Amino acid sequence: MKTTAVRLYGKQDLRLETFELPAIRDDEILARIVSDSICMSSYKAAMQGADHKRVPDDIDRNPVIIGHEFCGELLEVGTRWAGQFKPGDRFSIQPAINDPENIYAAPGYSFPYIGGAATHIVIPAKFMERGCLLPYKGDAFFYGSLSEPMSCIVGGFHVNYHTRAGSYVHEMGIVEGGRMALLAGVGPMGLGAIDYAIHNDRRPSLLVVTDIDEARLARAASIHTVEEAARNGVRLVYVNTAKVAAQGVDIVDHLKALADGHGFDDVYVYAPVRSVVEQAGKLLGYDGCLNFFAGPTDPAFSADFNFYDVHYNATHVAGNSGGNTDDMVESLELMTSGRIDPSAMITHVGGLDAVIPTTLNLPKIPGGKKLIYTQIAMPLTAIADFRALGDQDPVFARLADIVEAHNMLWCPEAEAFLLSVAKPITGA
Repeated sequence: MKTTAVRLYGKQDLRLETFELPAIRDDEILARIVSDSICMSSYKAAMQGADHKRVPDDIDRNPVIIGHEFCGELLEVGTRWAGQFKPGDRFSIQPAINDPENIYAAPGYSFPYIGGAATHIVIPAKFMERGCLLPYKGDAFFYGSLSEPMSCIVGGFHVNYHTRAGSYVHEMGIVEGGRMALLAGVGPMGLGAIDYAIHNDRRPSLLVVTDIDEARLARAASIHTVEEAARNGVRLVYVNTAKVAAQGVDIVDHLKALADGHGFDDVYVYAPVRSVVEQAGKLLGYDGCLNFFAGPTDPAFSADFNFYDVHYNATHVAGNSGGNTDDMVESLELMTSGRIDPSAMITHVGGLDAVIPTTLNLPKIPGGKKLIYTQIAMPLTAIADFRALGDQDPVFARLADIVEAHNMLWCPEAEAFLLSVAKPITGA
């Protein structure tokens, strides 16, 4: 079986190539990838090459396939797994395989025959042995790709912890019925966090979401409405902190007033900005937990934190750089049941031939998640540009009709239409 894939050979050296996959062994699985969303982590790997801790030293001779947020279907199942999986099954992958031989190894960074930016892959035995091959029952492949970033959000809610006076036991998770703030919270991951906060089983009673971009706040409010939150028992408030500051009002005082003068139980920081981190610390109430969700690129990133409050008000800090397999299973179940819809994360769509320029220029491309359909050829295209492009291309005109009927969101109908008419990638 041949595959067409984007492989990493060194720093900024990505190549779209067609090559032969090895025949699968009895303990391996052959699979077809349909969708893969591009993560900033792939950009970091492409920039750092072999210096990246997950990337092997010999990629110049043994390149790896990039991409780790993928979804597809199984084509051929080795005899060892025939009782658990069968051809035609749809799947997603938990990339944190926790291989004891190499704790940093992960698809998209470390393996020659498995990664999301490919038409076909071979899934090694260690993935199944560690429960990382996850069945996916949904109709749209892109939801399966979004299960990995959603699992990071779910993990962020699970990693927070709280205590009780006189007890040393950490009670994991957010405070149910408590006060929560998402700072810089209307980016792609923030939108997923709002969705999860409103619709998962353990919800806050107050959710304050801040940002300094009025357009992004308005979009978030149109997708996750205060009315929908109220139906789920959550008072949702969007705040433009730039406007608050321009009025000469102290931002922390303003946000605390929304919580009736109390501090917040759970505060999430979704941008690695020192002033936002310090603002988060000041918003914490007694036993409040600050979750630093946004990963900085600067290894020396730091911010001031009040240790008087650590001692006397039991405030504390948590963080996570990903979700575990249980978090990913929960994400898949919530999406499949329709309780959450992370499609708001997606702002651009493209084919496998768009992966290299998109990955290498990812920080310069505005918007949210860049969704790739690996079986097709298509330039990376912003959903917001579909209507204008439709003046010359009937495919984009139809895509514009579809997304406009869904509040400008990518959706299963758009995916099905695109896959039915798009040009196949060369070599697929």
